[in-house]
Amino acid sequence: MFKKIEELQQYIQENEIKMIDFKVITLNGRWKHLAIPVERLNERTFTDGIGFDGSSYGYSKIESSDMRFIPDITTAFIDPYCGVKTISMIANIHTIGKKEGRFSGDPRYLVEKANKYLNNLGIADEYLIAPEFEFYIFDKVNFGVENHHQEVFIDSNQAPWNTNSKEDNKGYKAPFQASYHLALPYDVNNDLRSEMTLKLLEMGIEVKYHHHEVGSAGQHEIEVELGNMVSMADNTMMAKYVIKNEALRHGKSATFMPKPLYGEAGSGMHVHMLLRKNGQNLFYDADGYSGLSQDALYFIGGILKHAKALLAFTNPSTNSYKRLVPGFEAPVSVCFATGNRSSVIRVPGYVRNPEEKRFEFRSSDATCNPYVAYSAMLMAGIDGIVNKIDPTEEGYGPFDVNVFDLPKEEQDKIEALPKSLEEALEELKKDYQFLLEGGVFDKDFIDNWIHKKYEKEVKKVMPVPTPVEFQLYYDL
Repeated sequence: MFKKIEELQQYIQENEIKMIDFKVITLNGRWKHLAIPVERLNERTFTDGIGFDGSSYGYSKIESSDMRFIPDITTAFIDPYCGVKTISMIANIHTIGKKEGRFSGDPRYLVEKANKYLNNLGIADEYLIAPEFEFYIFDKVNFGVENHHQEVFIDSNQAPWNTNSKEDNKGYKAPFQASYHLALPYDVNNDLRSEMTLKLLEMGIEVKYHHHEVGSAGQHEIEVELGNMVSMADNTMMAKYVIKNEALRHGKSATFMPKPLYGEAGSGMHVHMLLRKNGQNLFYDADGYSGLSQDALYFIGGILKHAKALLAFTNPSTNSYKRLVPGFEAPVSVCFATGNRSSVIRVPGYVRNPEEKRFEFRSSDATCNPYVAYSAMLMAGIDGIVNKIDPTEEGYGPFDVNVFDLPKEEQDKIEALPKSLEEALEELKKDYQFLLEGGVFDKDFIDNWIHKKYEKEVKKVMPVPTPVEFQLYYDL
């Protein structure tokens, strides 16, 4: 909305804005926020910033936790979910003290550094991505975690378990595990998804389409158009913010938790991607496999070679691995193919336009910190191009068949993704050098990530029942 503080101040006066809100990303990928009255906004806000406790965000130890955030004025938007007229801005994290400046572990800084590294290598001008947002909408969510009692109760009015409830049913309940593109009158949240879509468009996020997903208890998808990685990381946070708050506004609850219900389809966040240089799609070659260029195949090779370590960032919750199980559309096999939803990387067979030729990484989910996950995926792909990692020579396919239909001896030749967060973290300990190239990630960030995940999630969740997990991840 704005490039200069004078533009912002003029808008504030003309539109009677009362509060200025600042949103800052935590290590785990949640937005936290702080608001000030408009009278306190001045130029120093954008130079000196505002101090905060970095240990509460996961970035530092308690004994050295003073940090500050400086808002990015170009990210300003009218916050539609504040009753008082409020302008929100996303902020960058800075350090205080001897090494004062931009914090190297700020997730927003990671995407900027990764994008700059791509440009400096001369490989491409842009890394374009498009996530698919899958989520559940529930009508009732109760959960309690106490030392003597733990429970989770979820209800969805459209779910098949309500066919014989005492409410005034009309017989229209979603069929179990068969609700993909469910039509009205079964699709009771169609208008709510449309409201979410219209709100996203207001926020400048281009939406491709929305629809009901496979899960009968209210699983949905909103897919956005391709955009550059830096802005798409912000837009991912914005999309989750809009979807959750719009659901709440309508008396419902939306969650991106990968596996909130046993036996139902899990929610992933497939990420479509391509590279562009001088306006041309570098991933297209009419004569290549499935229309892909050699650089596209190298990029695939890099992602697949580092896939096990990548999952520590792209699937960073213990609940993520309850979704990544055989028998559902969530992939568990480290391979690539065309139109094959059982592979980690799928080349959409329906894409005919050369400018849109791409592939998608299917294992990731929305419990990730998008800034961290997108940066890590790009770094893996760059490593593939720089080192010419051919996915076919590495044994990653293509497997243009359902890998679960292959003979067992053939299946055994295909590497499997980690089966737990702990296993993914162990893979990251062994395979992280590609992330350090160009100074994008640093060892301190990776070590802190692994430590926090072990202490706050792996050790806390693994020995105890699932309600603890539900409490940890429902609002991610």
